[in-house]
Amino acid sequence: MTSQHHRTAPRADLLDLFDKAVAAVSAAGCVPSHLPAPPAGRTVVIGAGKGAAAMAQAVEANWQGELSGLVVTRYGHGAPTRRIEVVEAAHPVPDTAGAAAAQRILALARSLEKDDLLLCLISGGGSSLLAAPAEGLAFSDKQAINRALLRSGASISEMNCVRKHLSAIKGGRLAAACKGRVHTLLISDIPGDDPSHVASGPTIPDATTCDDALRIIDKYGIEVPADIKARLASGELETPKPGDPRFSGHAHEVVATAMTALEAAANRARELGIEPRILSDHIEGEAREVAAEHADIVREMRQQVKADGKPRVLLSGGETTVTVRGKGRGGRNAEFLLALAVALDGMPGVHAIACDTDGIDGSEDNAGAVIDPDTLARAATADIDANAMLDDNNGYGFFSALGDLIVTGPTLTNVNDFRAVLIF
Repeated sequence: MTSQHHRTAPRADLLDLFDKAVAAVSAAGCVPSHLPAPPAGRTVVIGAGKGAAAMAQAVEANWQGELSGLVVTRYGHGAPTRRIEVVEAAHPVPDTAGAAAAQRILALARSLEKDDLLLCLISGGGSSLLAAPAEGLAFSDKQAINRALLRSGASISEMNCVRKHLSAIKGGRLAAACKGRVHTLLISDIPGDDPSHVASGPTIPDATTCDDALRIIDKYGIEVPADIKARLASGELETPKPGDPRFSGHAHEVVATAMTALEAAANRARELGIEPRILSDHIEGEAREVAAEHADIVREMRQQVKADGKPRVLLSGGETTVTVRGKGRGGRNAEFLLALAVALDGMPGVHAIACDTDGIDGSEDNAGAVIDPDTLARAATADIDANAMLDDNNGYGFFSALGDLIVTGPTLTNVNDFRAVLIF
């Protein structure tokens, strides 16, 4: 494929890279080879996350022997299954459907004996979907705390630390309640792929503490009922810790990660005659600050392209955050791209895509968006002020007006953000 092709079809190439990235972390591709041996007793499958239904489907298609269970996923992220029940619930703010499913999942774990297997299918989004409040915490308070965390600018690890300590199921509590063997398969949406952070680690011992949760609550000014804060301060709501004998014999495997997706995109780029550079698979921070850092790197790479004529692509993953100060609509990928467009200011030969691999950018209906060298010029022609839209956290509105949203629908997997900046 020639460089002339890339000058005429960059958007198609960016979409191609994203498609290859998502395909590489699909449940059908990454679950079957990691299935454990069947037990002497029963096998019960439980799961939570945006990829849980697709993971359950992959287990059913490849499991030898009897099987039953229940997984909970986000509305619209279901998949047809025969033996494993799929429940859909709300994300990112939990609802009563998720709360009921979480209680049923906890009951299933408690029902198993030592010869049984609890096969846990965990993916990003599971933290909100496994909504079982700690004893004494009202479900409405849990919802309010979750909303406040989402708007606070807290990192995903900070949010999950608080969630674990206010839950009856997260932070290893699910596995601790099971007498049988627990085997967990995880599709990681967490920067760094720490399994204890994926869906707030329902089957993994938790190294964070009640004191950590209190510090985060105070840092971001999260309102928590006084009695719950007192129980955190006393250590009453502490989670199971590494070394706890209740986890002896349990196993977990991370079967797909952001790096899996980035490497697939890099391989595809090479096939297209584009030199890839993977910046990182675990980038965190404010979306607009991450955009500024990417813009600096793109300027350097643009000089390299001008010197040798070889097209390049900058790839990165992770999970940025947005501290919401405006009233607009827009997920973190739209915010990143709008800030990147402003920072690049129409730089020739630079095109970019930023999407969430689950197909949903935050709580909107798009996966993300794309920018081109003429993005700001087209906005100005339409009398759209890019800086004002950025100040209002209205990336969705900006790209919607330009027809530059990427809408895929749910992908049934989730390794978080995918960003590709194509430079000619």
